[in-house]
Amino acid sequence: MGVLNATHLEHLVIAMGLQVVLWPILGWRAAGCSIVAVFLGREISQHEARGGGANAVDWYYGLVNHWNSDSLLDVFSALLGVLIVTVVVGSVLHLRGQERA
Repeated sequence: MGVLNATHLEHLVIAMGLQVVLWPILGWRAAGCSIVAVFLGREISQHEARGGGANAVDWYYGLVNHWNSDSLLDVFSALLGVLIVTVVVGSVLHLRGQERA
């Protein structure tokens, strides 16, 4: 697997921050899912751009081409950030007896 770089840490921190910001609007679980979906969509869009742009390639091109350890770590670092917030918030709410969506 690839080496961690600054963008992976940035994605982790940004995902955690966005989840906290979107929490009151969407709830902490939906906020986390939305953020990971945005990071995944961003990577797919970058892969389409490498193939000549969205109009030049098939609809599935970005999903199956140009994946490498760096792009996988970009998505998984955001997922890790979301999971950290989810576990911490879930634990705190469980301890308080307030677990809700």
